[in-house]
Amino acid sequence: MKVVLIRHGKVNFRWGFWYTSDQFDEACRQYDLAPIMKEDYTVPDVKYLSYYISTLPRTGKTARNIFGEQDYISTDLINEVPLSASLYSRVKLPVLFWYFTGRMQWYFNNSRQKEGRLRTKKRAKQFVKMLTEKNEDCVVVTHGFFMRTLVAEFKKAHFSIENNSFTYANGQCVIANSKKGETIYEH
Repeated sequence: MKVVLIRHGKVNFRWGFWYTSDQFDEACRQYDLAPIMKEDYTVPDVKYLSYYISTLPRTGKTARNIFGEQDYISTDLINEVPLSASLYSRVKLPVLFWYFTGRMQWYFNNSRQKEGRLRTKKRAKQFVKMLTEKNEDCVVVTHGFFMRTLVAEFKKAHFSIENNSFTYANGQCVIANSKKGETIYEH
C-alpha cells in the first residue's frame, strides 16, 4: 500500500506584519478562503484508487490542478490544525508572535485554541486507521502543520516514509509505504 501525501499549493494571500487579536483571527479566516496559485507539481506516476482532500478549499483546488476531475473524498480528518489569537489584545503585535503563541497553546492543549495536540493526534490516527483498513494506493492532499502529525502516525503504523522533512513546502510530496510482512496497524 502506497499513500502519497501532498501539501496543498501556495495560497494567494499576503500576511500582514502586525495584528490585533481580532485582526489576526480575521486574517486566518481569509487565508482559509483564499485561492491557490497555479503551479507544477511532481508526484509519483502510480494508479491511485482514492483521492482524499480536506474540507478546506485549497486542498480540492490543488488536487484538481494535479489530477484533474476525480471523485475526491472530502474529510475534515485531514483539515489543517486551526489557529487563532492566543490572547485578546487591541494592541497590534507581530504576526510571528501570534503564530508562535498559538502553536505553543496547541502543543499544551490550551483551550484558547480550537484544537489541541491530543485532538490533532487522534484525528491523524483515525485517518491512518481508516486508510490501512481500506488497504489501497491513494493520494492525500492536506496541510503543512497537520502533515507533521499525520506522518508521525504513519510511522507508528509501521509505514516507511520517503521525502520526510521537519517542514513541508507547498506542493511537497511525501510517500508512506506499508512494510511488507508487518502488521500495519496495532491499536
